[in-house]
Amino acid sequence: MRGANPERVRLILRKLDEAYPQATCALTHENPFQLLISTILSAQCTDVRVNQVTQTLYQKYPNAKAFAYANPAELQQDIRPTGFFRNKTKSIMGASKQIVEELHGEVPRAMDELLKLPGVARKTANVVLGTAFGIASGVVVDTHVLRVSRRLDLTKNTDPKKVEQDLIHILPREKWILFSHQIIWHGRRICHARKPKCIECHLEPLCYSKDKTV
Repeated sequence: MRGANPERVRLILRKLDEAYPQATCALTHENPFQLLISTILSAQCTDVRVNQVTQTLYQKYPNAKAFAYANPAELQQDIRPTGFFRNKTKSIMGASKQIVEELHGEVPRAMDELLKLPGVARKTANVVLGTAFGIASGVVVDTHVLRVSRRLDLTKNTDPKKVEQDLIHILPREKWILFSHQIIWHGRRICHARKPKCIECHLEPLCYSKDKTV
């Protein structure tokens, strides 16, 4: 696949570094546990909305124990604006209870342990490990990473797990964490789903996408 040419990948990474040197996770959090909860809440919801909800949520529920033994009906209402609030309440309370009762109140630092928590799949685990602990366990693949990676011809796949494996094989491990943040920023600011701002894009000369707007 031409998109996986090592020199081209290096150029893409260089352009991303130039455009987004300070890219970070958009979810507001003060510790690994809050990041875990925010990431669960972010499913099918914007980070902006999640941050609005958690601004008061973490004051009401300051730690894992508070979430673990919360009133489910009350928590549902507290997180209702994020959507899918019933399932998210089950996941949040289940994960919190497991952290309190089985993990000494600490968020795990290993992929296999994180995946045992209710509501946690690879994307959430990668966010927590990468952002909270600086552990490059994989590449976060959200809708932006999926879309932009395909447009840049870095993958032909549409399944997030397969996309992650493609990216892992072509990206240097030390870039896994930052790459996701940069691509997410790029997807939000420039490479929109419907009308990408190709004329403003640092990556435009390296892009083969058929839906370019220039």
